[in-house]
Amino acid sequence: MARFDGQVALVTGGASGIGKATAVLMAAEGASVVIADVQDDAGAAVAADIEQAGGTAAYVHLDVTDEQGWTDAVASTIERFGGLDILVNNAGIGDTEPLEVTTIDTWNKVVAVTQTSVFLGMKAAGEALKQSGRGSVVNVSSMYGIVGSGVSPAYHAAKGAVRLLTKTTALGWAKEGVRVNSVHPGYIDTPILGDTDREMLIGATPMGRLGRPEEIASTIAFLASDEAGFATGAEFVIDGGYTAG
Repeated sequence: MARFDGQVALVTGGASGIGKATAVLMAAEGASVVIADVQDDAGAAVAADIEQAGGTAAYVHLDVTDEQGWTDAVASTIERFGGLDILVNNAGIGDTEPLEVTTIDTWNKVVAVTQTSVFLGMKAAGEALKQSGRGSVVNVSSMYGIVGSGVSPAYHAAKGAVRLLTKTTALGWAKEGVRVNSVHPGYIDTPILGDTDREMLIGATPMGRLGRPEEIASTIAFLASDEAGFATGAEFVIDGGYTAG
């Protein structure tokens, strides 16, 4: 029996990177996976690939900053698959400038996509997760939700907020049958890195390489599974040793 047989998972930012790796892994482990993203072609392709491999998946368009969009995505998931057991809040964007030149528009956009989306997602999915009896939320924060870098103020603030939002929701839902944990990746080889100098990031990482999306996905899957049944309100750092220094 696979870890997620009979369970339903909703993964935001599921069209690429960590979200895609998570969706593929959970589907391979038996979950019915709903991939939510704004990248319609890429998201639909991930769902099709999962189905072709023998898994069960669907794609929904979701702007994670839109409250009604969240309501519709959760309702669509329940209508199609009968419930919701796992929510992975993975969608996020970053900024790269120092505080002095960061615009309010950049701040608001990063916070909306990276922080507010997690609040909206848990709010929309909360009742279904409680009804599951084994509900689990995994929020993707960052090592930069724990330590600073001197730049990217909106990203740091948003990811730090995700860290504490995870903890307070975990306490609120501890007796409701829903576990809530966060993961904190370091430099992972995903599209969010954009044109960043990868050699510089590799040099800053004690293990001397970038992380792989699949390495984060495996931790997300563990936290979402019954194997982590006593873990809630915890933060799991996967950063190649960066924050240990």
